[in-house]
Amino acid sequence: MKNVLDVMSLQQHVESSKAQAQALKPIDYRKLNMPGIVPLYIFECATKLKMKPLTAACAAIVYHRFFKEVKPTDYDEFLIAASSLYLAGKIKDDDCVKIRDVINVAYCTLNRDSAPLDLNDEYWSMRDAIVQAELLITRTLGFDLNIDLAHKYLLYYMKTLQDWVGAEVWNSVPIAKAAASYLQDFHHSPNILKYKPTHVAIGCLSLAMQTYGIQVPLTDEAEEGSMWYKPLVKDFTREQQWEIIENVIEVYKNEALLKAA
Repeated sequence: MKNVLDVMSLQQHVESSKAQAQALKPIDYRKLNMPGIVPLYIFECATKLKMKPLTAACAAIVYHRFFKEVKPTDYDEFLIAASSLYLAGKIKDDDCVKIRDVINVAYCTLNRDSAPLDLNDEYWSMRDAIVQAELLITRTLGFDLNIDLAHKYLLYYMKTLQDWVGAEVWNSVPIAKAAASYLQDFHHSPNILKYKPTHVAIGCLSLAMQTYGIQVPLTDEAEEGSMWYKPLVKDFTREQQWEIIENVIEVYKNEALLKAA
């Protein structure tokens, strides 16, 4: 059945991911041509830049939106990724994102054994490329840089559910942490663009609740009209719920393949 998913194995994967990452060698991004490689690069750079989670998610959305409009083979994906990070810092007013830091982090993450660039010709060439790519992205997106992220909706839904299921049940398992992790990780996939931010938030929260076996009181999952999310998002369907859950799980499968390559 479509809705029978091994959420327990997903939980174990998420909880052990940090330990696994420490044991694995750093990824050589230029040598891998696999789905999800550039978004993984974006989030690694975002971590090194100490970006806020919203800024990192915004950078991923900018990147996905750009390549939804163009052919990936026509552009250097890693240059667009670096420019997306820089542009996201402006969109979200993230003071931590300085262009020199973006240049050095982007360069050193692609070239693992290299030192940060001095103020030489290579540095200025990369700086100009990132700035020009920023203008290209902006034009390609029709100057529409209004990025509506799902995070704010997730916070609202979690607060509502916390009151609904009760503090004792809510605090017994890390539902909020899991839902936030699923949401952030879903930004690795371009499939996130297929859904409304409200739907993405509900899907990630639903996956977190299923991971820990939480049942919302006075709801019946056997009937579409009695699902717990209906009072929150009326236009969300069970079909969309399982599509989003499957897409999130696919992100973790791709990540495992990338790190094993």
